Amino acid sequence: MAAHAVTQGDDASRDVEPEIELAVVTMRFDASDPAGLHAVLARYVVLTRMVPGCRNIDLCASVTAPGRLLIVQKWDDADAQRAHFDSELMVNMAESCAGLLASPPDIDLWDGLSAHDLA
Repeated sequence: MAAHAVTQGDDASRDVEPEIELAVVTMRFDASDPAGLHAVLARYVVLTRMVPGCRNIDLCASVTAPGRLLIVQKWDDADAQRAHFDSELMVNMAESCAGLLASPPDIDLWDGLSAHDLA
């Protein structure tokens, strides 16, 4: 995260927003055992919220596709996200999904954009 120093009387610096790097991850799971998968992913989400660099993580259930679950993660930066994907917590979650999935999960990595990036 980049920070900008502001000195008193420096009007130009006051108008500049600090740059924020954000890594976003989506993981979509289609369940063969929805209750079992929900339990595994709910535990994963609660534990991931305590991981350094995790800004937010949510577990969502599809309204249109029963048994489909989505996890959306936001990380301070790509390094924090990468470290988490290599962590024991991630490996344990993946191993716990054995026999609960109808197909492999769909994982996608995103760059976080803000309204400032679009201006």
